[in-house]
Amino acid sequence: MLYSTTKAKDIKKPYPNKLIAVYLLYNIGGLSTLRKKPDMNGTTRANIKPGMLVNIILKKDQRSGVFTKGIVQDILTSAPKHHHGIKVRLQDGQVGRVQEILDDNEVDS
Repeated sequence: MLYSTTKAKDIKKPYPNKLIAVYLLYNIGGLSTLRKKPDMNGTTRANIKPGMLVNIILKKDQRSGVFTKGIVQDILTSAPKHHHGIKVRLQDGQVGRVQEILDDNEVDS
């Protein structure tokens, strides 16, 4: 529960219910969903198309966080969303999960 300590002699009092309602509405998804940017970070399959330039993270690089840049050849994840990123195969054969979409226009190869 949220508390306010305006004066040292006062006993801690809970915030009024209106402030709690606004806080919960904002943080549980009511107001914050209005300010979300479009999801272009690689977790939504619909945003990724063959021919796009992306940064992926390979399985061997998950601990270090090193990105590999490449052009998408195939989309391997069948689910519409994946919280770690959509798994793709690059044109050079490397397989990893998309972390960033660098160019949403298809790149000519």
